Amino acid sequence: MDQTDSYPVLLYIYDMSKGMARQLSPVMLGRQLDGIWHTAIVIHGKEFFYMGEGISNCPPSGTPLGDPDSIVDLGSTEVNAELFMEYLISLAESTYRGDKYNLFEHNCNTFSNEVAQFLTGKKIPSYITDLPSDVLSTPFGQALRPLLDSIVINPGGTNITGQR
Repeated sequence: MDQTDSYPVLLYIYDMSKGMARQLSPVMLGRQLDGIWHTAIVIHGKEFFYMGEGISNCPPSGTPLGDPDSIVDLGSTEVNAELFMEYLISLAESTYRGDKYNLFEHNCNTFSNEVAQFLTGKKIPSYITDLPSDVLSTPFGQALRPLLDSIVINPGGTNITGQR
């Protein structure tokens, strides 16, 4: 009987606001936000994420963000490291090039959601993927959109295609 290797898949969740969103959102947006989320997928001993320079990786908790605020176990996958890197490189050369980054529509969370579905068939929690539309549905979010559209998140790490 063949034994298929199985690899754990984790979602690292960081609050980029370090708790400020929870404190300030009711006043600024008129609704409660629990955080401004950055996510990464951890598999094969590395943390993978998308930012304005493209897809990057580092050792788990190896960015300046430090340890994640929470970790979600997404299950496991049979996708080995070699196949996973081929998949990521194809994404890095097309859908997730650095110049395609957009804080609201095409960000680290859309990347984590797509990669999670590829690996496990599961989506990341909706409170993360729904955050941009929640913010933009407020008058303050609409007013800030031009400024927020110019922001690029860069938590560090090494670009997987070797580009900087």
